[in-house]
Amino acid sequence: MSGRFVRSSKYRHVFGRPTRKEQCYDNLRISKNAWDTNLVKANPQYLAVNWEASGGGAFAVIPLNEKGRLPEQLPLFRGHKAVVLDTDWNPFDDSLIASGSDDGKAFIWRVPEDFTLRTEDGEDPEDVGPLRQFTGHSRKVGHVLFNPAAANVLATSSGDYTVKIWDIEAGSPRLTQKHTDIVQSLSWSANGSLLVTTSRDKKLRVWDVRQEAPAHTVPGHAGAKNSRVTWMGEHDRIATTGFSKMSDRQLGLWDIRDPKEPIGGFHMLDSISGVCMPFWDDSTQCLYLAGKGDGNIRYFEYEHDKFEYLSEYKSSDPQRGLAFLPKRGVNTHDNEVMRAFKTVNDSYIEPISFIVPRRAEVFQGDIYPPVTGTKPAMSAAEWFDGMEGLPPKIDLESIYEGEEPTEIPSSSRPVSRVPSTSTMLSTSKHQAESAPLKKDLEPIKEPSQPSPAIRNPPPSMKEQANSVANLASKYNDKEDSSSAEDDSSSFEEVAKPTERHAPKPVEQPAESTEPSAITRELGSPASPAKLAAPISPSKPGSSAAPSMQQAPAKAPTSSDQITLQDIKTLLESQSKTISVQSEKIALLTAQVDRLKTTIGGKM
Repeated sequence: MSGRFVRSSKYRHVFGRPTRKEQCYDNLRISKNAWDTNLVKANPQYLAVNWEASGGGAFAVIPLNEKGRLPEQLPLFRGHKAVVLDTDWNPFDDSLIASGSDDGKAFIWRVPEDFTLRTEDGEDPEDVGPLRQFTGHSRKVGHVLFNPAAANVLATSSGDYTVKIWDIEAGSPRLTQKHTDIVQSLSWSANGSLLVTTSRDKKLRVWDVRQEAPAHTVPGHAGAKNSRVTWMGEHDRIATTGFSKMSDRQLGLWDIRDPKEPIGGFHMLDSISGVCMPFWDDSTQCLYLAGKGDGNIRYFEYEHDKFEYLSEYKSSDPQRGLAFLPKRGVNTHDNEVMRAFKTVNDSYIEPISFIVPRRAEVFQGDIYPPVTGTKPAMSAAEWFDGMEGLPPKIDLESIYEGEEPTEIPSSSRPVSRVPSTSTMLSTSKHQAESAPLKKDLEPIKEPSQPSPAIRNPPPSMKEQANSVANLASKYNDKEDSSSAEDDSSSFEEVAKPTERHAPKPVEQPAESTEPSAITRELGSPASPAKLAAPISPSKPGSSAAPSMQQAPAKAPTSSDQITLQDIKTLLESQSKTISVQSEKIALLTAQVDRLKTTIGGKM
């Protein structure tokens, strides 16, 4: 019956809609460098594309509204002396972008106002120069990534096995995270306090960035090819993609509080050889996976600590690079929940809209929860001083109505699902040395040690006798009421044993603080407090309080001995009754078998 029911989800029917060629960004020369990067980055106003340029490195910035075939000569962002490997847009300033290059430098650039790719006839395009230059790495800068909560905080990874954290206002590196091999991927937590990285040594590391030490270092994907990681928004979970030893593509879900192994193990995707690029959408709780070298984009919904497969966008055009638009830039009038930009044949970029099919022509608030806006939670100085927080969110309905984005008041802002840094790292050794983290320490329960359940008091002797009687009564129901032996053996007709009271101690109440002998023998749980209860010193010859090991060795009282003897007598009588009943059942079974044989012979 369970197979007839389908899991309820608002995004179960999401589909990817491609774009016609004339609405794509054509006539591009996308970089053919073999470094594993996404090649393209997007924000609601611009696209950044790593460019195949001679005479040093460069990248192009394309306004989203300038579609179609682009001019042969474009204004490029030049300044690097070697090929540009990665770019990233500032999440709080759509005109500010960072780049990393093979020359070991990271640059900050600003897109000029009213920037356009098309110039007047006869005019040569004017290239754009860097705003700031960061020098600190000794080898190529392979990745750049802005902090998602603090303004003007940038992370760069390099071939010198380090990740540096820069204050771009001051122009200097403030923190350094040292690795043992080249970093292949990195991702910030939603509040910008933690950083997760994967590297060529097949390790997954969760960093307490401002302490410059890894909170966790665990084995990641075992394959030799590159692995990727993405932080799942405001969750304390991360998702990784990589390869097994047999070169099968894998997906892993990790709990950062105890990342010894992925939750439920690695999930095998397929056997394609291209690196799988993960992208997380926190508003819809969906994970998008795009493989290099294939044209498909599959997407999953995160629910109950596992990824539920939704669907797959299929295309015959393979992609080498992919970028997703921030949620504040989607088209809410078309019920678009995500938009991707994929590179095709290194010559043009195709937008792909992921749409929830609905006929209503009003704002669909259930599929558009509040999303992160353009206001940071803190400044760079506050972040380096240890401040944490989530940036304010905006209501997409105001954008739907064509108004300025409306910020959600703090009173109605959703509660953050990101635990504090101290809670996330309470299992790490480094936390014991981190004074700021001790203030908000919340111990994390070990999964293998469940919280102790509340136990009821041990059952009384009368309750135990009734339980044995009820157990035996099912055999009495099967017998004839004329059986004298059965009638004499019923617990219901045995007279209650005479209660004999031992001399009452002056210092003890009626209920002894030590469990009785019958209670210990039948295995009833005894309270540790009762086992360790001291004996009143008013009793003659009394000694110190007995320990838990000494308590069972104490001789039972006369009342306990008499009661135990009565119970044993009842049990022996009941055992005899059960034996007689078993013999009768066997006899009846034999008679039934003979009757079946006789009837079968006659027929």
